Amino acid sequence: MTREEHLQFCKKCLNRKMDINLGFVCSMTSQQANFEMECPDYSLDSAVKDISINREDGLQREEIALKLPLDVIEKLRMEQNLLMGVIAALGVGLVGAVLWGAITVVTEFQIGIMAVAVGAGVGFGMQMFGKGIDQLFGVLGAVIALFSCVLGNVFSIVGFIANAEGLEYMETLMMIDFNYMPALLAETFSLMDLLFYGFALYEGYKFSFRQVTQQDLAGL
Repeated sequence: MTREEHLQFCKKCLNRKMDINLGFVCSMTSQQANFEMECPDYSLDSAVKDISINREDGLQREEIALKLPLDVIEKLRMEQNLLMGVIAALGVGLVGAVLWGAITVVTEFQIGIMAVAVGAGVGFGMQMFGKGIDQLFGVLGAVIALFSCVLGNVFSIVGFIANAEGLEYMETLMMIDFNYMPALLAETFSLMDLLFYGFALYEGYKFSFRQVTQQDLAGL
């Protein structure tokens, strides 16, 4: 039997103990398991929950608190990295804002799917690098997604001004007085913008959380 197969038994045995160098060992021998098929000293610890995730998509945030024991949840929290998640989400959001602005200027039309794409992209960036299970990750993902969409509209306005004045985009970006930008955003605002922002908020929140798979649990 492999080490992983042994651990399926050892993690649920009353005779287990943790060795800092070896991991789970038998308290009776102070050694790692070496039995085949069945351990004669195995004694089931009824307090240990049998955790099994059969879905490929893993457990969602709402399910983690219900289906995982507190010690596993704490280990997952120790793997969280809010700073890296925020940096990744901001990076994806900036790219999404640039694409939003460019596509809007080229087509002269706001495409709703861009809001979904920006929100989902920001959320996945937060998820992959943040590995968060706490609600703060979702809240920040939603905020960054919304900010990215607003920034995309700012880039669109700059692009339209550049085209109208026959200027280079970067030249316009450097010359424009951003004190007037809130007024320009308000003037160009429509109910469709509100809908797009709602999509981005939802997607940014939804996808920012880590989905815990069986492979994740095996690595804890």
